[in-house]
Amino acid sequence: MRIALLESYYGGSHKAWADGYKSYSAHDIDLVTLPAQFWKWRMQGAAISFARLLQSKPDLILASGMIDLSIFRALTYRHLGDVPTALYFHENQLSYPQNRRQGHGWRYGFINYASALTADRNYFNSPFHLRDFMEQLPRLLKHFADYNELDTIESIRAKSQVLPLGIDLRRFDQFKVRPQQDGPPLIVWNHRWEEDKGPDAFTQSLLQLASEGFNFRVAITGESFGEMPAAFQSLQAGLPDRIEQLGYLDSFADYAELLWRADYVVSTAWQEFFGVSICEAIYCNCVPILPDRLNYPDLLTEELRGKCLYTRDRLTAQLRRHLRGDLPVDIDPLRARIAEFDWRVMAPQYDAELLALARRH
Repeated sequence: MRIALLESYYGGSHKAWADGYKSYSAHDIDLVTLPAQFWKWRMQGAAISFARLLQSKPDLILASGMIDLSIFRALTYRHLGDVPTALYFHENQLSYPQNRRQGHGWRYGFINYASALTADRNYFNSPFHLRDFMEQLPRLLKHFADYNELDTIESIRAKSQVLPLGIDLRRFDQFKVRPQQDGPPLIVWNHRWEEDKGPDAFTQSLLQLASEGFNFRVAITGESFGEMPAAFQSLQAGLPDRIEQLGYLDSFADYAELLWRADYVVSTAWQEFFGVSICEAIYCNCVPILPDRLNYPDLLTEELRGKCLYTRDRLTAQLRRHLRGDLPVDIDPLRARIAEFDWRVMAPQYDAELLALARRH
């Protein structure tokens, strides 16, 4: 089957997803992409560009969620109207937190809603994401004065399902190194350097534990945009001798080796629809310390939720227990669970699902 994969934000995790599926799929995947910049314009204008760029007729169209699918279908109905179209949601703008620079309100969330209504099938990268999207839709539609069309929510629900994110996890294997047997444990924070990832809470917790006499090392990596967060500047000033890494690692080999050497991976995120960086670290044998929210509980085995999840404002207490050795963790069952997200496992599931969609259509 020939699939046209439309990715309007071809960078970061979106690029990794598109490239990964193309590499491991048994289908013929034709990538049609736009650069990863100007996300608001991509949400509004990518449909027009894709209508021009996609000239040949595929058996199925798989579009990443950063597109106004309703506009794309309207512009291409003459020659692509009978081609089934699936939408893959990496994130949604109904619940994505708007920072101080943004004030776009509901408009981009409405594009997500109209696109989900238009698609033949909607795929969400996690159970949490699907639940969250369906919970947000009534809040969006009730914002309007009349003709709320709330019945459309059920039609969207009926054609939506979870299709977990595929990750190229086995590429970490060739960079496996032995963790340091002696010396203080290494704690990793490997997230995007923005306020919705909670760097303040992470920094405050480590400074508190250091003041209590706990010994540990720190590695902070992940994509950064602009200036270093003030929280990390404080950590750099307060614990200069403990910081092993502070900044994005351009080399994948260096990043992989860092994760294999680390003991713990911490998240303080308030926004996360899947958790790729956490999955990567768990695959490399890091014990996760995660907030009891978002998709994190669904990533963990039931046995580890009590040891690895913390409730609001309890990160310091949970880390303290781990650093004292009070919560030993057998990481192997969790690592095996996370390994199921590898593309070698996920690509056949994608292939079967999309082939079934094309046949039903």
